[in-house]
Amino acid sequence: MFLKIKNIPSVSWSSDKPLNLKPKISTSFFLCFGLTLFGLGEGLLIVSASGASPWSVLAQGLYLNFGFSVGTITIFISFIVLLLWFPLNQKPGIGTILNALIIGLMIDVCIRYVQAPENYIYQILLGAFAVLTVGIGGGIYLVANLGAGPRDGLMIGLQKKTNLPIALVRAALEITVMSIGWYLGGTVGVGTLLFAFGIGPCVALGLFLVNKLFN
Repeated sequence: MFLKIKNIPSVSWSSDKPLNLKPKISTSFFLCFGLTLFGLGEGLLIVSASGASPWSVLAQGLYLNFGFSVGTITIFISFIVLLLWFPLNQKPGIGTILNALIIGLMIDVCIRYVQAPENYIYQILLGAFAVLTVGIGGGIYLVANLGAGPRDGLMIGLQKKTNLPIALVRAALEITVMSIGWYLGGTVGVGTLLFAFGIGPCVALGLFLVNKLFN
């Protein structure tokens, strides 16, 4: 079962090491493709009006208190989370930097150009699609092995320390962040709950599918 996955699989286009300054073209392509899907899903969840992702709820809460755009604050949060990597012995790579930049950019693009559905059912459906998109995108870029994004690196580091399934570790992180963001005034809705409880299984599904397709 994909819900029991504890390790990031390795496929033909995976990098041999995260700190690879000259990755193969195929590796770079899948890294950027996965990150674009990830950011698209995050942005679609916001514009679905069903509730932002937990990390975006945190960004919204900080926006209400400090200003700047949600995408810009998302980039700031990403670099702050990197500080939590040190006690977990996580190593950054090209993907770590691109994660913060591409996801933040895609969120702002979606907010600017994608209209929110007026029908509540369509809002929920778009929210569910967004969560799945983030999960699949996450699975693709993590398998590239060019360095996890700040949040995913935190997830992987905690998984290695606890030896718990990736799905469970990710869910615990999202619920915690969602609670903090809600306290600061961020928007919480059905989509937020879908993300908090569904992103762990969706990332695990993304890893499972990539492993099946390329191995």
